[in-house]
Amino acid sequence: MRYLPLTQADRASMLETIGAGSVDELYCDVPEGALLKEPVDLPHHQGEMQVERDMAKLAAKNMGTASAPSFLGAGAYRHHIPATVDYIIQRGEFLTAYTPYQPEIAQGTLQYLFEFQTQVASITDMDVANASMWDGATSCAEAVLMACRATRRKKAVLSGGLHPHYREVTETYCQYSDTQVAGRDGHPEHQATADELDDLIDDQTACVVVQYPDVFGRLSDHTKLAEACHAKGALLVVVFTEAVAFGAIKSPGSFGADIVCGEGQSIGNALGYGGPYVGLFATTSKLVRQMPGRLCGETVDQDGKRGFVLTLSTREQHIRREKATSNICTNSGLCSLAFTVHMSLLGEDGYRKLAAINHERAVTTADALDAVDGVEVVNDSFFNEFTVKLAKPAAEVVEALVARGILAGVPLSRLYPNRDDLGQYMLVAATETNTDDDIAALAAALKEVLA
Repeated sequence: MRYLPLTQADRASMLETIGAGSVDELYCDVPEGALLKEPVDLPHHQGEMQVERDMAKLAAKNMGTASAPSFLGAGAYRHHIPATVDYIIQRGEFLTAYTPYQPEIAQGTLQYLFEFQTQVASITDMDVANASMWDGATSCAEAVLMACRATRRKKAVLSGGLHPHYREVTETYCQYSDTQVAGRDGHPEHQATADELDDLIDDQTACVVVQYPDVFGRLSDHTKLAEACHAKGALLVVVFTEAVAFGAIKSPGSFGADIVCGEGQSIGNALGYGGPYVGLFATTSKLVRQMPGRLCGETVDQDGKRGFVLTLSTREQHIRREKATSNICTNSGLCSLAFTVHMSLLGEDGYRKLAAINHERAVTTADALDAVDGVEVVNDSFFNEFTVKLAKPAAEVVEALVARGILAGVPLSRLYPNRDDLGQYMLVAATETNTDDDIAALAAALKEVLA
């Protein structure tokens, strides 16, 4: 039975209210080539078993990271997830009480969100963290909007080392909030200094956004930049894509970050062909009331027993619209639970050991590739991801290695399609999942392709 919730008169009234002449006008921002001209060519019906067989055949055409040596990164990383994580997140005390608005029946949900916040605040060395965001890119955009609210300014400086996808999402958010965006895309062989970024900061700058490690894998101490920001009344926003890194590198809070945000997929969450992921967001106590999302807190009940409540939730359904810090409808609950469980299983020592193994694997990979003619490791420093310059176009090399059953890395031309100067550069990521045999296979295959 067809479901027709609106009449033509209903649609006409809605279009008139929003000022659109037709339904087609609502899709004016979608490129013409992406719009369907006719229905998708699919069978009208199939039995369940037949659909399963057909989908399995389609899936078999993909080369997944679990079925081949993979050195893919660029914001999404393959890590080992213990089977215990999946078992625990399916327990009823977590799955049945998803919403935290009724604390008397949602103690399981509230407790793990409280623990999640504690873990995020701990690894970033910040005062407080929220109960998660959608993903790293939207966390970055929300951080810029938060900085604008806190400083009452309308300019954001984005470092050249910021992931281009994060940059695009942030620019989209800023476009509709009248926020000016300064700074341009970077280059793997030139890292903007604190002085160069300082030159872009003026009395209208709300924040400077840097990625750490940056999109090319480089590491920098941003203490001097933080001081420059604060001297001019701006905030320092530190973005990350690899949450495992903070088990080994200096924390953002230790060098003066005001807001720290990024992607938590690496811990407890599979690659999943791009999602769902979990955004992490932390800040200082001074800025907590400008923080988007929601915050869970610990308290005691009337009998003095430990309990948890939703402490702060400053979105439109809770407070006056003009005072809302976000229109986020929920947090990434199940993904944040997986993060919390995995972090709890690791513990502090395990987390640091995991980070050390990641760095060791990356160093071993970099040494092996640097020994191949036609490959140059660009980075002076890195955690578990670095950039190499190849003697041939990186996209062609990646395709050639796919034919050999190896996922070699991410060509920068994929991240920067309009940058001809980056055609020979490739991002390579190595984690605890990469064996010595994987690394040897990658080096050997590169040697053949570049010969």
